[in-house]
Amino acid sequence: MQNEQHFINRSGWLRAAVLGANDGILSTTSLVIGIAAASQTRDPIVLAALAGVVAGALSMAAGEYVSVSSQSDIEKSDLEREARELAEIPEAELKELTQIYVTRGLSQELAQQVAVELTAHNALEAHARDELGINDVTQAKPFQAAMASALAFICGGILPLLVAVFAPLRYMIPLQYGFSIVFLAISGIMAAGAGGSNKMKAVMRICIWGTVAMTASALVGYVFDVQVS
Repeated sequence: MQNEQHFINRSGWLRAAVLGANDGILSTTSLVIGIAAASQTRDPIVLAALAGVVAGALSMAAGEYVSVSSQSDIEKSDLEREARELAEIPEAELKELTQIYVTRGLSQELAQQVAVELTAHNALEAHARDELGINDVTQAKPFQAAMASALAFICGGILPLLVAVFAPLRYMIPLQYGFSIVFLAISGIMAAGAGGSNKMKAVMRICIWGTVAMTASALVGYVFDVQVS
């Protein structure tokens, strides 16, 4: 038999990486477009892009670590509570596990047998997986999420930074938009490929919302008309 290929085991780092890469491209490009719309020289544009990459990467890493750590704390708290209940009221926990399997479609007798055998094997693992929905694949990993998000943001943010450095100043805004759409499309294709999802849907979604964000940023620069030199 050929082993089936599954992608759910990538969900933890892939979500953070996709968010980081897309945000790196989109936020840096939007920042550059906003500054370019109000600037006549290159230096403020490049400085804004560089600052955006550094600050964005650190912010993404900190945000991911804090948010995923909160999820991890909740999981640990639930596991500790479940361990106490297994020690104090094992019969009630066995009935609870049996009822879970009955709800999922097993007969009462088979559900009872499965619950007894899984409890004997590893009671906490069985309750963590089937009652709390916690397992090794989906368990929160704060450091992994933080690193994936920060590195992906830097990779995404460097692209519009390079455009800011080398693109002709008079065409900065259209080139930033054009290249960012290409970068976002590539990011969407890579993310969809890594996650086994629909590539066209991913590309359309990210390009449409990316266009909205960059258009809004350009309007801010034009409306306020603050000349940066």
